[in-house]
Amino acid sequence: MQKVLIDTDVIFDFFFDRKPFSDNAAQILALCESKEIKGYVTSVIISNVYYLLKQTATHEKVVENLIQLISITEVLTTDKAIINKALNSKFKDFEDALQNFTAELSGEVDLIITRNTKDFKNSSLGIMTPENYLKTKNASR
Repeated sequence: MQKVLIDTDVIFDFFFDRKPFSDNAAQILALCESKEIKGYVTSVIISNVYYLLKQTATHEKVVENLIQLISITEVLTTDKAIINKALNSKFKDFEDALQNFTAELSGEVDLIITRNTKDFKNSSLGIMTPENYLKTKNASR
């Protein structure tokens, strides 16, 4: 089973129904729910999603959404070693560095699914857009 980190932008695409990207995001999460892939998010993603969803919904609704998300994904934690690695990396975006090194150092993740592939050019993991990942997945069926 493929193990994928679902980046913040993909999660936002789903929750905010950002067209045309939300359909692919929903399909990725559906693959997690059906256990065709093992999806991961980070504690940083959960925090960011809570913060932004809270601006448009009640605390209770946001919590309900996050409970649904973590029921179909695993949550990787970010610690001091990961933060230090991110701070001292060649990544231009600190949040992307946190996601990357949380995934890399977990030893659990094979691939990061993100729409911002250029921001992960320094990653040692595979990087794919949701669209390309789904095309590849469908081609192998």
